[in-house]
Amino acid sequence: MKKSVILISLGAALLFTSCVSKKELLACQEESKTLSANYQDTKEQLAAANARVTSLEQQLKSMTKTNSMLQKSLDKSLANSSQNNVSIEKLVDQINESNRYIRHLVDVKSKSDSLNMVLTNNLTRSLSKEELKEVDVQVLKGVVYISLADNMLYKSGSYEINDRAAETLSKIAKIIKDYKDYDVLIEGNTDDVPIKRENIRNNWDLSCLRASSVVQELQTKYGVDPKRLTAGGRGEYNPLQPNTTELGKQRNRRTQIIITPKLDEFMELIGQAPEESK
Repeated sequence: MKKSVILISLGAALLFTSCVSKKELLACQEESKTLSANYQDTKEQLAAANARVTSLEQQLKSMTKTNSMLQKSLDKSLANSSQNNVSIEKLVDQINESNRYIRHLVDVKSKSDSLNMVLTNNLTRSLSKEELKEVDVQVLKGVVYISLADNMLYKSGSYEINDRAAETLSKIAKIIKDYKDYDVLIEGNTDDVPIKRENIRNNWDLSCLRASSVVQELQTKYGVDPKRLTAGGRGEYNPLQPNTTELGKQRNRRTQIIITPKLDEFMELIGQAPEESK
């Protein structure tokens, strides 16, 4: 009789544990799907912003070329006495308009570049020499990339933030809060070593959950506005180096904090027509 009771109790305990684990796994899967969808949206917005920066550079190049051609036409008109004053005035107006638009494009690009350089300089100055060994800060096409090694952020093979990361994240959070006109994408990356643990099916899950951990740390512990934050994971599919060496794997295991101007405001700034001179 006692053996039956014990067996029944053990069976109930195992069933309860199984249910709890299943619920946690389903919740984890749903969170991963949501993170992936949010990440894809932000990735598309970031690609659009980068494309717009490239377009801006091309417009500037084209307008400079056009301006040069107009100036040559004006010089020819001035040299040719048969040209009437109306034609010359039209060319002068075209050149002036072209110059205004060129100055506008240069101002937009300069403003974006200047803000990014100030942001980057402020961040690197706030980090210690030891932190800079594990934190890489770069500006590419108007976007600030902060890359952090996984061993300084997480417990081994886990998505839980370790105590060592607190000071570095607090400095990054301060910069993010100081620059309110920027959105922030947290992107998790792994090496290609397979992982399968409770509630972590593969490297996709691990990279998404790690990004989510950083987002929630920035929000709950350091007061960053969650509306500016997006979490996403790229698994093993965005390597910096081949995963054939331990050093390569170490470089690929990273979390990137990507700081970019808010897309709608950036588009509005570029689209503004230069004011007519009075």
